[in-house]
Amino acid sequence: MSSRRAVVGVMGDGEGASAEAVAIAEEMGECISRKGWVLLTGGRPAGVMAAASRGASRVEGHLVVGVLPDVGNDDDRQSTAELDLAVFTGMRMARNVINVLSSDVVVICGGGGPGTASEAEHAVNGGRPLILMAVPALWPWAVSR
Repeated sequence: MSSRRAVVGVMGDGEGASAEAVAIAEEMGECISRKGWVLLTGGRPAGVMAAASRGASRVEGHLVVGVLPDVGNDDDRQSTAELDLAVFTGMRMARNVINVLSSDVVVICGGGGPGTASEAEHAVNGGRPLILMAVPALWPWAVSR
């Protein structure tokens, strides 16, 4: 039997996140840590990513991982302060595949733009359970364009 901790990826909008999505993500992050699971986000200091990380970091024994789009030089080292581990990929949006395939479960909070939609698609294609929280009934990015 494996003692590996479950990894829950929480994805959603950054700067454009709604107040509802931010509140849900923060509570979700705290719940994930209380269960002893690892929280994985996109790691940036905005929106759903920052909120989930903030919530998780309030729990003793938390582990918060951020998979970031840039290479981590001084000028692009923008990660939320609550990360325990920052993974700088230099892969821009392609890092979404890493986010999803490194997660045992993917949670989308509040919908989001094309990046979040790609994470949802990778979850479905990669066979990862996908949970949609507070996503608009007709999520514009989920519709073929």
